[in-house]
Amino acid sequence: MIVPIMLVMFFGTVEFSSGVAVDRKLTLVARTLSDLTSQSSAPVDDSYLKNIFTASIAMLAPYSAAPTQATLSEIYVDSNNVAKIQWSKAATIGTGATQATLTTSSRSAGDTVTLPSALLVKQTYLILSEVSYLYKPTIGYVMAKAGVNLNDVAYTRPRQVTCVVYNTVPAGCPTP
Repeated sequence: MIVPIMLVMFFGTVEFSSGVAVDRKLTLVARTLSDLTSQSSAPVDDSYLKNIFTASIAMLAPYSAAPTQATLSEIYVDSNNVAKIQWSKAATIGTGATQATLTTSSRSAGDTVTLPSALLVKQTYLILSEVSYLYKPTIGYVMAKAGVNLNDVAYTRPRQVTCVVYNTVPAGCPTP
């Protein structure tokens, strides 16, 4: 009678631990995507962003990277503390893929974004990284068999330049 209860507890602990491990890796992916983008001193293009998104496959190992969706956006906070998207690019990773596939972002240039108040610094830029992952437990007795949606975001400021230009969008950074 104790063995079935102990097995359920054991497998539940294994599933929960794996979920926590994937969530930690997802945090690493979000931070790395925004960090690598914020370090660019030259304009970024699709090839550069594809390479950054592709790096997340290795970061998620040994877990499957297939259910990963990621978005990189640059945000400008104007003199009225209104945060707006300058540019945005998204990527997905398919099953067994060795490279990320660039897709259209759900965010568009000019969209207003709500930021934490500590990040609302007038006339500054931010790189926003958003990552989502559908974690499906191996066994599914304790957690939902359909999976659990894991999400994370990371913000970084451009490091070597005032703003990170994407394919000359914006054509230079707005002046204060």
